[in-house]
Amino acid sequence: MSTTQTKIVKKTESLEEAVIRFAGDSGDGMQLTGGQFTTSTAIVGNDLSTLPDYPAEIRAPAGSLAGVSGFQIHFSSKDIHTPGDALDVLVAMNPAALKANLQDLKPGGMLIVNTNAFTETNLKKVGYAKNPLEEESLTTKYQIFSVEVTRLTQNALEDLKLSAKLVDRSKNMFALGLMYWLYSRPMEPTIEWVKKKFAGKPDILEANLRVLKAGYHFGETTETFISHFEIKQAEIKPGKYRNITGNEATVLGIIAAKEVTGLELFLGSYPITPASDILHELSRYKYLGIKTFQAEDEIAAIGSAIGASFAGGFGITTTSGPGVCLKSEFINLAVKTELPLIVCDIQRGGPSTGLPTKTEQADLLQALFGRNGESPVPVIAASTPSDCFETMLEAFRIAIKYMTPVFFMSDGYLANGSEPWFIPSVSSLPKIEVKYRKEKEGFAPFVRDEKTLARPWAIPGTCGLEHVVGGLEAEQVTGRVSYDPVNHDAMVKIRAKKIANIENDIPELKILNGSDKGDLLILGWGSTLGSINAAIEKLLENGHKVANVHLRHLNPFPKNLGAVLKNFKHVLIPEVNLGQLRLLVRARYLVDAQGLNIVSGQPLKVRDIVEAAEKLLK
Repeated sequence: MSTTQTKIVKKTESLEEAVIRFAGDSGDGMQLTGGQFTTSTAIVGNDLSTLPDYPAEIRAPAGSLAGVSGFQIHFSSKDIHTPGDALDVLVAMNPAALKANLQDLKPGGMLIVNTNAFTETNLKKVGYAKNPLEEESLTTKYQIFSVEVTRLTQNALEDLKLSAKLVDRSKNMFALGLMYWLYSRPMEPTIEWVKKKFAGKPDILEANLRVLKAGYHFGETTETFISHFEIKQAEIKPGKYRNITGNEATVLGIIAAKEVTGLELFLGSYPITPASDILHELSRYKYLGIKTFQAEDEIAAIGSAIGASFAGGFGITTTSGPGVCLKSEFINLAVKTELPLIVCDIQRGGPSTGLPTKTEQADLLQALFGRNGESPVPVIAASTPSDCFETMLEAFRIAIKYMTPVFFMSDGYLANGSEPWFIPSVSSLPKIEVKYRKEKEGFAPFVRDEKTLARPWAIPGTCGLEHVVGGLEAEQVTGRVSYDPVNHDAMVKIRAKKIANIENDIPELKILNGSDKGDLLILGWGSTLGSINAAIEKLLENGHKVANVHLRHLNPFPKNLGAVLKNFKHVLIPEVNLGQLRLLVRARYLVDAQGLNIVSGQPLKVRDIVEAAEKLLK
């Protein structure tokens, strides 16, 4: 008797967008999995936004809530602004990943779980009295797909002589292959990446490829999944694109600034999350003449950067909030000596050591006022991962033109998140002119440009331009140490006026969405842009008279900010802090601005901004 095997025919459903999250133990390779899925999605041509979520503990116990690592990606056939509020799919590799992330899964969403990890021991570690996958509250609320990921990985590798640890490490590739099938992504980019990554380790190379394909073919052949999905290519401006994180864009901005200025660049840095990747990435470009220095501490890092600027190069230092605290005295020295310098503050949760791997935008007041005396510094903030590139170029322009340290503000969300970036041509980059003082006649270290009030940049060792600058108050023009009260009053006011005058050299605010008058203006800065844009679109669809503007320049503010604010009945300022920009706006412009302030270590959700706006509009 013969039997005929019936081929499983699965339908393909078209979707406009999807939000998925890979979640597992810190050793399960969720960041790698999410990164590869992102690369494949970018190649397909979808618009995308990502949110990596790292555990704060370096060596959290396996299977614990503290050790959960996640990677979220929102991809679409249309223009999107955020990594998404709620998940369509959650891939949970163990009970801890399920418990830490389940609240973000939409009702009716897909829950794909590695059932082999749901052992009695792992369940007890996170406080489950019994297996939640058997609870009616889950089975009726979500689509649960139980997959024996660990066992199927072992089966795929049973004839390879690999340790049990290496076999277990390969299971993330099974999940990746399955999700490639589920969302019609090509495996080829990951196959090529694996071949390059493990070219010298044939057994590991073979293991990764086998398990990746096993996951893909499991989705294709199992009866567990009756359909899969496709999301068509987004309509984007023609040109060359790459997927980029905020830290990568920051590095490329620094490199581009070197090209347009011709300056010798020096990065003095001390490793700190989430800024460390800037140091790591920039160190790869020594062949361009860029010098990177990993100092013994934060103070030495900025001291070396100031020394580079004093010598005629350009100094940059990278850090996060705790490092800014330590650098404050040296930032003040750069203000006093009036040397160009960029302080990159990649913000994270605080106070103190705080939440090293979580995002926050609570360093604004520290950047503005966290020094002794009257110590004004320009502050500018990037708003998206790719915007870090242009914002860095702007930081260079201001620092050089006005001879001042500049704060470049990013945060953990921008630093580690990614999006497609249109690669600009070198000819399109803004020109940044560098003027070293060469004329001896009339030289003094604090003689000033009539328009910018910037002092001359004279390279030490230039014959006839010998001078001394330091931390003690200087006499106007000559730079000699002075304790005269009238002189000090004048110098304090000159330094303040120099920074204030930058408002004449930055663009006026433009309405991003909506009209220039209405019932509600949403004002934002930094990484809240995506969530605010998405919220405004929903509010406009609902017929509300709303608009939004976003600040890149936070000191000084754009000249027309006050006029823009007065054109709206209400002002809402969403921030991942307790209202720092709101405090400044209320004090400066005497408007009754209201805040949406959620400091959870995560980006603001679109729905929270919509709810806050609608409450004000009522």
